[in-house]
Amino acid sequence: MKPNLLGTLIFVLLTPSQAFSCSDVQADQFEQNRLYSELRTASNEMQGRAITNQLWEIWITAPDDQSQELMDAGRERIRVADYSKAAEYFTHLIEYCPLYAEGWNQRAYVYFLRQDYDDSLEDIAKTLELEPRHFGALAGRATVLLSMGRTEIGYDALRQALAINPWLNERFLLPKDNDI
Repeated sequence: MKPNLLGTLIFVLLTPSQAFSCSDVQADQFEQNRLYSELRTASNEMQGRAITNQLWEIWITAPDDQSQELMDAGRERIRVADYSKAAEYFTHLIEYCPLYAEGWNQRAYVYFLRQDYDDSLEDIAKTLELEPRHFGALAGRATVLLSMGRTEIGYDALRQALAINPWLNERFLLPKDNDI
């Protein structure tokens, strides 16, 4: 993917945003609905995690080659803790493909890693506007809010995420009912 990345970045940086956009963001809703249904009825954690991984694969598969290159480049920058460059890639992705929820979610994650909590929450809100069942964004919202000391609203966000995906690792952040 790297050979075309420079060309993609030059194109993204030099072309006015209104003059181009990514391919239509059309997720296979039937497949996603099936996976969400299976997720809620998974009989064990191993099965739940396998379904979770399938949903993540759908989310991180961008609408076209250019958006995929930006997604992959941003995720690589996260992997090596180059958060400034990762934020740049995801910003370019969002500008190119504003209806692609995972672009917003990935930038929200970068902002969280940089402890830029307000911007992270803004991008999470946009992610959820585009994909209301995005349990990763809901769990991210919970984590951000808990990091900010906004405990009760953070727990509420986590409960929302767990209603969609009861197998999230973040479930262990939620105190037992008698601990609240």
